[in-house]
Amino acid sequence: MDREATVRGLFAAYLANRKDEVSDMLTEDFTFSSPRDDHIDKAAYFERCWPQPPAFRAIHIERISLEDNEALVRYRAEKQDGGAFRNVEVIRFHGDRIASVEVYFGRDA
Repeated sequence: MDREATVRGLFAAYLANRKDEVSDMLTEDFTFSSPRDDHIDKAAYFERCWPQPPAFRAIHIERISLEDNEALVRYRAEKQDGGAFRNVEVIRFHGDRIASVEVYFGRDA
């Protein structure tokens, strides 16, 4: 199992709007948290966090740190309107699947 590849695949699938691929990466009890969301489940995650049309035109992963069952990811996202920002995500694994994602909002880039 290559967790870095899973993390990169998650971001690539998000940009390509491939929910089916991401759904297969997540545990059944997956939760998502951010300053706007408090441990929402998989269904709410897809409803709230996967807008149509997609909100971003690019995501540039700047750093991935892996330790035990956790990945820390810093990235720069480019919005469709031309703006950009940086965020950090903590992605926790259970086995080879993603059990939770916590997003920490950064500043505009």
